[in-house]
Amino acid sequence: MNTFPQGFLWGAATAGHQIEGNNVNSDWWARELTMPGMEPSGDACDSYHRYEEDIALLADAGLTSYRFSLEWSRIEPVQGRFSRAELAHYRRMIDACLTRGITPVVTLQHFTTPQWFAERGGWLFDDAGELFARYVTEVTTILDGVEWVVTMNEPNMQAAIMTAMRRMQLAPGGQWQSPTVEGEEQKQTHSDFLTYADPEIGRLFTRIHRAARDVIRDRTDAKVGWTIAAGALTAAPGGEEKLLEIRYGKEDVYWEGSRGDDFVGVQAYSSQEVDANGLVPHPPHPENTLVGTAYRPDALAMAVRHAWEATLGVPILVTENGIATADDAQRIRYTRDALRHLKNTIDDGIDVRGYLHWSLLDNFEWGHWEPTFGLIAVDRDTFTRTPKPSLAWLGQVARSNALVEVLA
Repeated sequence: MNTFPQGFLWGAATAGHQIEGNNVNSDWWARELTMPGMEPSGDACDSYHRYEEDIALLADAGLTSYRFSLEWSRIEPVQGRFSRAELAHYRRMIDACLTRGITPVVTLQHFTTPQWFAERGGWLFDDAGELFARYVTEVTTILDGVEWVVTMNEPNMQAAIMTAMRRMQLAPGGQWQSPTVEGEEQKQTHSDFLTYADPEIGRLFTRIHRAARDVIRDRTDAKVGWTIAAGALTAAPGGEEKLLEIRYGKEDVYWEGSRGDDFVGVQAYSSQEVDANGLVPHPPHPENTLVGTAYRPDALAMAVRHAWEATLGVPILVTENGIATADDAQRIRYTRDALRHLKNTIDDGIDVRGYLHWSLLDNFEWGHWEPTFGLIAVDRDTFTRTPKPSLAWLGQVARSNALVEVLA
């Protein structure tokens, strides 16, 4: 009863800017230097130089898949000039995975863009889709043997950030908040920050994604999709209409945009209610996470079921799921219970292809270092990697392809 389908992927995920270090040509690096309240990413986890060690730790634990991202700003640091050295670097990462029998899941854009792209208007500029497609075309030259390709990570969160930034520009004294850490207003009151995403931006991203999808299909044999941040939202009494409004712009326009893809990446961490005024703040509780969200391992299955329905049956790859906690025993409990709920969705006939935990490493969380999601701790001074019990536990699950009891 606890066995997962044959060939099910078991792995962990990372993002280039959060672990590589010194991503100096990106818009996020520039933002860290100018935005009040943001900590710098700096050297991050130095995974740019230590990726072989990271892949080895993942493989030796028993996991079978590694999701990582390519940094567009490294590959095209100046508009129209592509770095062969950086393309070769990422090809070495792919080869390091394949050599160890690890299935690479390659993300082409994980939140960051080149600074030159941001300065000329970013995704809202007229030729943004053409520029991204040109980058994707260059990247396909290194994707031989890659079975899974993600065009964009959480375009719905990117749209929410863009929507929020518009509002901040119009509101005097607006302050940046990390997309992964709740601000004090969000913890205490209804907040519009990152609650809404303009559906028109969603339709724009869908066109950009589909153009990139066509390039990948024409030039590779890879399965292609994108990943969506799923809120696992529910309606409080009186919040039914507001739920539909928020979820359409924030999620459903993207699930609809996934129709016709080879898979869709579901990324879920917690659940939240919506009432007539918007998102209800997470109630204070001792088990709340380090980013302020409720402990809700059932959220993953809730998100998978909604994605399956909204995409009209596109195969699902869980590309992120995890918990920000300093208590690794809590991380194991959360993951075990999330996987139990996920298994129920598979038993009900939903086509789930794999589970990739967020994150392989404790990393830079978009302006903050305190939230720790990793299966592996990283010393920020020496970059020493220290695997946590959760890595061994998830490796046991992967080796048996079935749920196992929590380690003592």
